[in-house]
Amino acid sequence: MADEVKIDKALFGSRLNKIISAWKAKDEDASNEALGALRSVDSMLILLGGQSDEINYQKTASLHIWLLGYEFPSTMMLITREGITFVCSANKAKYLESLDGAGGLKVSVLKRSKDDAANKKVWQDVIAALSSSGKSIGVFAKDESQGKMADEWRSAFDEVKAKEGFQEQDVGPAMGVIWGPKDDAELAHLRMAAKLTSRVMSTKFVDEISDILDGGKKVTHEKLAARLEGVLDDDKFWKKAKGSLSEADMSLADWAYTPIIQSGGEYDLRPSALSTNKRIEAAEGGGVVVASMGMKYRSYNANIGRTWLVDPHKSQQKAFTFLWELQGEIVEKHLRPGKTGKEIYAAAREYVSSRKPDLAEHFVKNAGFAIGLEFRDAAYVLGNKCNLPLQASMTVSLSLGFSGLDDPNHKGSTYSLLLIDTLRLGEDDGAPAQFLTDRVKNASEQFFYQDKEDEEEEVEERNSPKKNVTAGGKVLRNKSQNQMDANVANKIREHQQELAVGKQEEGLRKYADEEGEGGHDKGKTFKKFESYKRAELIPTKAQDLKVMVDVRNSSIILPIYGFAVPFHINTLKNVSKNEEGEFTYLRFNFISPGQIAGRKDDTPFEDPDATFVRSMTFRSSDTYHFAELFKDITELKKQAAKREAEKKELSDVVEQDKLIVTKGRVTSLREVFPRPALEGKRVPGDLEIHQNGLRFASPLKDQKIDVLFNNVKHMFFQPCDKELIVIVHFHLKAPIIIGKKKTKDIQFYREASDVQFDETGNRKRKYRAGDEDELELEQEERRRRVQLNKEFKRFAEAVAEAADDLTVDTPYRELGFDGVPFRTNVWLAPTSDCLVHLTDSPFTVVTLSEVEIAHLERVQYGLKNFDLVFVFKDFAKPPLHINSIPTQALDNVKEWLDSVDILVSEGPVNLQWNQILRTIQDDPYEFFVNGGWSFLRSSDEDGGSSDEESEEGSAYEESDAFDAESSEDSEDEDDDDGGSDFDESGSESGSGSDAGLDSDESEGMDWDEMEKKAARADQRKGGYESDEGGKGKSKKKRR
Repeated sequence: MADEVKIDKALFGSRLNKIISAWKAKDEDASNEALGALRSVDSMLILLGGQSDEINYQKTASLHIWLLGYEFPSTMMLITREGITFVCSANKAKYLESLDGAGGLKVSVLKRSKDDAANKKVWQDVIAALSSSGKSIGVFAKDESQGKMADEWRSAFDEVKAKEGFQEQDVGPAMGVIWGPKDDAELAHLRMAAKLTSRVMSTKFVDEISDILDGGKKVTHEKLAARLEGVLDDDKFWKKAKGSLSEADMSLADWAYTPIIQSGGEYDLRPSALSTNKRIEAAEGGGVVVASMGMKYRSYNANIGRTWLVDPHKSQQKAFTFLWELQGEIVEKHLRPGKTGKEIYAAAREYVSSRKPDLAEHFVKNAGFAIGLEFRDAAYVLGNKCNLPLQASMTVSLSLGFSGLDDPNHKGSTYSLLLIDTLRLGEDDGAPAQFLTDRVKNASEQFFYQDKEDEEEEVEERNSPKKNVTAGGKVLRNKSQNQMDANVANKIREHQQELAVGKQEEGLRKYADEEGEGGHDKGKTFKKFESYKRAELIPTKAQDLKVMVDVRNSSIILPIYGFAVPFHINTLKNVSKNEEGEFTYLRFNFISPGQIAGRKDDTPFEDPDATFVRSMTFRSSDTYHFAELFKDITELKKQAAKREAEKKELSDVVEQDKLIVTKGRVTSLREVFPRPALEGKRVPGDLEIHQNGLRFASPLKDQKIDVLFNNVKHMFFQPCDKELIVIVHFHLKAPIIIGKKKTKDIQFYREASDVQFDETGNRKRKYRAGDEDELELEQEERRRRVQLNKEFKRFAEAVAEAADDLTVDTPYRELGFDGVPFRTNVWLAPTSDCLVHLTDSPFTVVTLSEVEIAHLERVQYGLKNFDLVFVFKDFAKPPLHINSIPTQALDNVKEWLDSVDILVSEGPVNLQWNQILRTIQDDPYEFFVNGGWSFLRSSDEDGGSSDEESEEGSAYEESDAFDAESSEDSEDEDDDDGGSDFDESGSESGSGSDAGLDSDESEGMDWDEMEKKAARADQRKGGYESDEGGKGKSKKKRR
């Protein structure tokens, strides 16, 4: 434990006494009836195992925080009516021993060590203490303890459990009753959590969703949820907060769950729902956006949920207004101490049924739950099954909503409404509950109207001629930039011819021994699936001769001619359900040879000539039973497909050698962040060089990343010049697992810009009247960037020296260009051996030595962008597409590819590369015998005479800033849609200009005359003045 750990002894004593007092109490009021399980036990045994990020909201951890203020992993608590005994390591013991005498109770500590014999004696002492107290032991039955200590205790306890007659009883619900009322310290944490949650919802989310809807942006629910989740680490966002929020320690804040964003007719109002990867739909024709999120501060949770109605129909407005009124009704009249969860929910349903009967069937199944240390206290769910009365000063998450309502704006679609707030109950049944989250003051606050008139004006402004721009002027300015030097072009053409000949000879030589042998089917093998090794293992229930699902053995058992016949789930193609009259039909379609459709048509079989069952149909009058069967089989099929996908995904992951740690002082790079990030909170760590690799160690928990030198393929150092971060990046030979995902690229970075403060009110301002402060800050940032570059470069060189066979590669930014390798436009830069993008994830690393040919697509007259396709020497590897590269970079890209000895071809349209590579893999030798890649270069040479016209014609196109959304759409274009971006007006202008360039000046107007003529045409068309006279014209005001 850290040195700053300090346990509040008085608070510990008072809360432990609260447990023991409830344990000893004799009164039988309704609240204490829930404590019956606690009063029937003789002792309580609570074990918190080793740390695990997968275990959330355990009562064991909550009890630790409630009593001690911290989680003490690998620690046991033995609570009796007289005191408490801790079992822990010696390091933790020094904090817990100081608690002896707290609240007048005895606190003892038993210390574990590395000595197994000594630990055995500790467990004997614990068992003796349990035996002396009684045979009934209270535990948290739903919590699972993991780790070495938990295994030791389980082994020791199981040996004596039956002999001693020990019986375990669940006391988890009783603890929820005990810590339900919140004291002042707990309420302070809850208020802070509620304010943090409200701020994210009311500012960050509202800004994001407004920007998306106003701009018509195509953003998925998942992406928006990730943006909201990232706000936790946004220091600038929290520094703008006012009031008590400005005092919050954000290192103590965390998300209770990932924000949930829903729209487009698919809604799930449960807190366990997930944001989908579908786009947010509400901009066109209106819509409903539902958002919910929860945050915690010092482990205390708050929850909030809101619905935004975009251009709502009147019926939608009325429905949400009624929901808002329902919340007020429940808070003001029914959410009181002494009321049970069942009574509160019944009051809500009654209010809905009496005033809006048509909404009653759409009302949620429960109205919320108690919240605090646990996000959801199962004992206090505000629904039909909760008979526990609420207590004074409890906190609840009140969740009201309607689901499955018919959407009047979109026929055949439904929408849902949700309103969630966190509240604190009053001190008595006469005081109404208080809102901790920011309350919706009026229902109309949640209505979002799009301004159609403004949109129309913006379209008119975009379509109007640009002011003070002369036609043809851009060509004059860029003429010299777009003309390729003839000598350089000739050298490139000659070199490419040499490369083409060499590539053809290399292909014939490489695949001469594989003549007539296909390559792409070599990896396909027959898979044998076995449901049961012996007939005796078939479940006895199958003797009933009914269709049944055996989830454990991934099989379905079908009755055929009086026999129970098992089929492995992997032999099933799909199952369909139909209802005809009083019967329901289940049709089972199996995988078999000769199927026309689907990806299974080339599945290998052990004996393709054998007789196969293609489908079977069963019928039954029990509709419910067949519906459940259909659901179970579909789910089993999904799970099987998921397992296969995960197995395939991890097939190339190899186990690394063990890192040999250097003893003593090591070279390290301190306070760097890894990408991909480790699970949990984002904190910097240290990257150290050891004998055979590197180790990144996080200060939190026991998280580390090992990168071995023999698994590093490329190492890059990217300085922070014109970037926000400085990077050391490693591209691996084989992927490794970080967290739960595999990755082939890992980097360590530090932000180049530090947080700066404007010293406006200090004494410097008295003596400085100009921009000296700003200049000083800029100079300091420049010095910091230089220092960071030196530090990271020195470390990269140290790694290269330690690894022997590694070299430091640095991107050449001046040779870079824009492109879209995945879904986002990024800056790609060549290095000595690769083409890379390292600044943002996903990273792009192309090893040039593995490239067979680079093909340029959509290179044609009038287009502003072209695509670059890298085909790799391993034809089984899919080609890499870099889309939407600006045409201005075409010459530079060609020259760079030629300089690194890569064969380059080009064409006017996108090609079907999957089909081309499949043909090559069928017979690589035959492919090269027939000319190899000459089919790409022949079309290139035939159209070469028009290249210059295309390049000069493209100069007339307006160079708009890159639109990220259009770049995403370009990836989804059909292969034959190469000319979709063609601009007819631009082509006409380009062809006319080309004629003027290639002919004598006496045959037409010179450039000055053309500029004057174009300026006059602009004046007539748009009412704008020329360059000289247009400066004084006032701008048109928007209505």
